[in-house]
Amino acid sequence: MPRTRTPRTSWIEEGLRALGVGGPDAVRIETLAEALGVTKGGFYWHFEGRPALLEEMLDAWEHVVIDEVIDRVEAEGGDARDKLRRLFALAASSADLMKVELAIRDWARRDKAVAERLRRVDNRRMDYMRSLFGVFCPNDDEVEVRCLLAFSLFIGSNFVAADHGVGRSRRDVLAMALGQLVED
Repeated sequence: MPRTRTPRTSWIEEGLRALGVGGPDAVRIETLAEALGVTKGGFYWHFEGRPALLEEMLDAWEHVVIDEVIDRVEAEGGDARDKLRRLFALAASSADLMKVELAIRDWARRDKAVAERLRRVDNRRMDYMRSLFGVFCPNDDEVEVRCLLAFSLFIGSNFVAADHGVGRSRRDVLAMALGQLVED
């Protein structure tokens, strides 16, 4: 019986998991092979080297956080406010994706190519939110303010250590704050 190869996507997914846990330095071929229960020789069947894997990991991350999210938000229909609520719920739903997000942001501080990729991703995210907020906000300034606040809440809330009083979790307060941005 011929041996089956570990799919390319498994290497990418495991690479993203490692990135989220330990940053780009944790994305090591031997470590990934061990986590996948295979030899590192299979890696070279799919990738020319570690830089190729890192690039494909960033491609996969971008696809998931932009294209898949927009497709999911748009698929359910509704008005712009409904879509924003779904967008915010999706953004807050995956702790693993947030770990990767934060690791990429940290990596971008040291790598110009990653910083350029992050800028493109953030601009695509902002453009999508602008298209939704623009439906019901009276002017471009308000659209931009709401987009920045929403995006800042999504990223920045991960760096705030404060408590929110009795009976309020961070998730609750974040949901209330994002809800305020969608209302008139």
